[in-house]
Amino acid sequence: MAGVPKRILKEIERLHNDPAPGIDVTPVNDSIRYFQVVMAGPSQSPYQGGQFKLELFLPEDYPMSPPKVRFMTKMYHPNIDKLGRICLDILKDKWSPALQIRTVLLSIQALLSAPNPDDPLANDVAEQWKANEKRAIQTASEWTKKYAM
Repeated sequence: MAGVPKRILKEIERLHNDPAPGIDVTPVNDSIRYFQVVMAGPSQSPYQGGQFKLELFLPEDYPMSPPKVRFMTKMYHPNIDKLGRICLDILKDKWSPALQIRTVLLSIQALLSAPNPDDPLANDVAEQWKANEKRAIQTASEWTKKYAM
């Protein structure tokens, strides 16, 4: 692991020794920059009961720039597009080197509990969410059953 920033090693060790509730992070091929994540859908959300797969990549200049994270599991959510990209401020302009992988993953999990259709990445989903929230939540729940269980 020569040349690997101590910060990354410490974060990985913490994720392993003190995992975030409902979030499992596994290095891909013993990589220290590329991870598979399995995230439990939060309770009291249309994603409850689902196990969502994500990929997380730490760029060379991490922690000066945010990790790249995307959902591999198909999602019905106004802030997640059909390619799995996530609209979350800390993954973009609100990133700070003080944040960690754990914080990012917990924030993504929280986003599942609190969709923000006013700052969408999937405009069609956001419009459905605004026009008929009950139906949008039902669709998200159906997709969770279909793709994440």
